[in-house]
Amino acid sequence: MQNLSPIALFVYNRPEHTRRTIKFLKENLLANESRLFIFSDGPANSKEIEKVNEVREVIKSADGFKKIEIVERSENAGLANSIIEGVTKLVKEYGKVIVFEDDLITSPYTLKYFNDALCEYQNATKVMHIGAYMYPLKAENLPETFFYRAATSWGWATWDRAWKSFEPDIDILMKQFDAHKRFKFSIEGTMNFWRQMQEFKTGRNNSWAIRWYASVFLKNGLTLNPSHSMVNNIGHDGSGVHSGLNDIYNVVINPKPISYFPDQLHENAEAFAAIKTFLKNRKGTLTQRIVRFIKGKLHR
Repeated sequence: MQNLSPIALFVYNRPEHTRRTIKFLKENLLANESRLFIFSDGPANSKEIEKVNEVREVIKSADGFKKIEIVERSENAGLANSIIEGVTKLVKEYGKVIVFEDDLITSPYTLKYFNDALCEYQNATKVMHIGAYMYPLKAENLPETFFYRAATSWGWATWDRAWKSFEPDIDILMKQFDAHKRFKFSIEGTMNFWRQMQEFKTGRNNSWAIRWYASVFLKNGLTLNPSHSMVNNIGHDGSGVHSGLNDIYNVVINPKPISYFPDQLHENAEAFAAIKTFLKNRKGTLTQRIVRFIKGKLHR
């Protein structure tokens, strides 16, 4: 019998998103054998109290799992602190964790994918992170799963052995980068990962994810990813604290279970090239950018 990983779900002030996330998670194979820990952050201000309470009503009525444990905060810790604390607690106790936020729709096989991969690479120290999301890549003939350098944050899993390398201090992280590492870290200049590091340092974002990716990258770690996404983010409708109106990253979820895991522990060159091409062209033509900009303004 497989030793299933606990699931951590982080929620805040979006009752409808939370309801949908739990609904799809509950439909997963292995849900009824899994322990679900729901971390509910406290309201940041008096305007948030009502929505936070609505979310708490939703999570209290959740069922369909082996055991559900709810952790409610009275104070607001913020997403980054909540995730760091919750993940640290669960990996210490269980040795591994599967992590979701309140705006992710899963395939019925997402939990199976995570648990199989956690088991497969449990002792492969180079593998530090398992991601469930993948960009809508155009490349044909990619394997079902592959290794890549960047850690995605929309549905992921890790082990205690890897999480021990998480470095929350941005200064310690940044001083380990030279120009060559910054180029590699930013997927050869196609993604603003280094800028996210700088913005964290100046207080313009509070991302746990960029510090986790940097921690993995600096250890020469690998992340496992599906070539066809096992999750979709429904938070890009303007409702989230950390999301904007954006359909670039929308995907159709893979409806099938994953059966292939690579045994060669190195980054897949074809997958890397496909990701780089997607990132380079993701914002589209000037006309498409203008249309998206105007749509964004109208939804504010």
